[in-house]
Parts: sequence; structure tokens; C-alpha cells
Amino acid sequence: MKRSFPFLLSATMIPAAAFAEPPKVVTDIAPVHSLVASIMQGVATPELMIEPGISPHHYSMRPSQARALQTADLVVFIGPELTPGLVDSFESIAPDATHMELLAVPETTTYQFREGAVFAGVDEHENHDADHDDHADHDDHAEHDDHAEHDDHADHAKHDDHAKHDDHAEHDDHAEHDDHADHDEHGHDHDGIDPHAWLDPVNAQVWVQAIAMQISEMDPSNATIYDTNAVTLLADLQALTHKIETTLAPVQDARFLVMHDAYQYFERRFDLSLTGSLLQGDGTAASAGRVAELTEEMEREAVNCVFGERQYNSDLLATLAADGQIATAMIDPLGSEQPLGATLYSGLISGVAEAFAECLANEN
Repeated sequence: MKRSFPFLLSATMIPAAAFAEPPKVVTDIAPVHSLVASIMQGVATPELMIEPGISPHHYSMRPSQARALQTADLVVFIGPELTPGLVDSFESIAPDATHMELLAVPETTTYQFREGAVFAGVDEHENHDADHDDHADHDDHAEHDDHAEHDDHADHAKHDDHAKHDDHAEHDDHAEHDDHADHDEHGHDHDGIDPHAWLDPVNAQVWVQAIAMQISEMDPSNATIYDTNAVTLLADLQALTHKIETTLAPVQDARFLVMHDAYQYFERRFDLSLTGSLLQGDGTAASAGRVAELTEEMEREAVNCVFGERQYNSDLLATLAADGQIATAMIDPLGSEQPLGATLYSGLISGVAEAFAECLANEN
């Protein structure tokens, strides 16, 4: 297995051997696949391992997907924090491929898992994984025709705790959450990096540069195409980020609850005001104490909306929403309602923003 930290390639790695044909790229989840597909447009199409709508925390590989992985030249994935079982497969089935872990890419903003059910009033920076610069000022990314000018990012690659998440593989299938209350005895360790980092579109901008550089190193004959696609995508993502900032500005003070604590990257990027979450970041079940803590907080301070996800039990959503007294909405963090391919990522982020804007405008 070859680990890739693309911003460091020009300084620390011997250039990869050129491929006679475009490299075969395999990705883990649909948002990552979308970014890679956009970069590779006009040359090749990446493979997707986990279809939208399937929980990445508990994914089981099919034989056909294992065969695709066997022939991969490059595997692009979020990290073991999101898909511990899949990462094990990468290392056993595709040991000769280059493995690109996005959470470990320099300049990626990461946060620690949050503890407790109620987050209101918590210092929004107290669990930041590193002392990162404010990435909101990345307007100059679109001008990076030469992706190799990133040697100074080496000091950001401080992700030693990535390996501490093997326990995530012990979760049951998220699609069957009627028995959530029975999962507390599993004794999960919720320390470490929250892997839902793709929901910050500024992270996506960082990754686009890294992915384009890596693929160009592997396939220099098509580097101009990859670079041009990346510059276009960066400009689109920057414009989208600014549009969402404007859209969500009027509802930044509106309180809300989420079913699953997967949205802190989006919340923090756009300064939203989450009260709390029923389920922890890895989807572990809600105890009676956690539900009581949230109920007490809602009595103390009203919330405008409760957000659910389709793979979770709707009865839990109804309970949190006081059986219809509080507005509800669904959010789609994996793009299951978007067409697969280059446009999925932007559609996903836009859809999340629209859901927040519409539901948070309600007053209870």
C-alpha cells in the first residue's frame, strides 16, 4: 500500500510512474466520487464502492466491487473513521494501489466527535482537531493552475489519532434503528475525528486540489485536462459556498435539533446554532438519559426545527418534534437523492442548505 499526501509530492516523493492509460480510481462514498468524477471528466470515470443511501459506517462489500478494487491504481476515501471495514479491504485487496486518505490531506479542517446530547452554549472551537487557519478565505484557489505549489502545507499533516477508530466496525446496520436503545452496551469509544468532513465545502476545495495533483502525477499525459477541470470545480465550489453563506445568514440564530450528529462541519462553516443531537456522530443509539437531556433543553429553549435522515426510524423524529408541534425536515448527507456523478456534490450541499434555510425559518 502506498499512502498519498499529495501536497507534499513535489518535495518528498519520487514522481509516480506514468500509466499507459488513465489510472483506475476507486472511491468510497458518493460525495467523494462526485469530486473525482468532475476532475476526470473527459478522460475516465471513477468507480464507487458505497452507493448513496447505504450507511458507510456498516458497509459490506459485494464480490463485484471487490473485483473492481483489485484492479484499482488509486483509492480515494475519507478515512478509517468513516469506513473502518472498507479501509481494511483496501489494504488486503488492493495493497499495490495508492491509498489517498482525505482526512489526512494537509489543510483539511477536522473536528473531534462531540460528547453529550446538548451542544448549545459549547465553545464552537473547543474541540477543533488542530489550530487551522480560517479556510473561508480560499478565494484564490481558483488561480492555482500549478497545483504543485503547496510544499508549505507539510506542517498540517497531524492526524496520528486516525488509527484509533477500529471500534467503529462493531456497529449494526444503520437502516435498522428501531432497536437503537439496545446498542448502549456496545461500549463505543467516541473520541477522535468526526469523519463527516465532506459537509464543509471548503474541505472539498482542499481535496479537489489534492486529488487533481495526485491523478496528474499518475497520468501526466492528461494533466492539463485534470487541472482545467479542477480549476473550474474550485471556482464553482467557492461560488456555492458564498451563495450558501448569504442564504443561511438570516437563520443563523435559529435553534434546531438533528437526529444524527453528522453536521458540525456544515454548522461551523455557516455559523448555525445547533441545540443537540439524538444520536452520536457514529449513529450509536440514544439512551433514555440522552432523550431526557434533549427534552429538558427543548423545554428551556424552543427549537425551530428537527432534522431527520431517511435511514433512521421516523418514530424517533416524531418524538423529538413533539408529535408535530415542531417543524421537521429531512437532510441527505450522502446525496442519495442526487444523480450519481460530477454534479452530485454541489447538489448535495445545496440541498442541505435549502433544507436548513426553509425549516429554520419556522417559528415555534
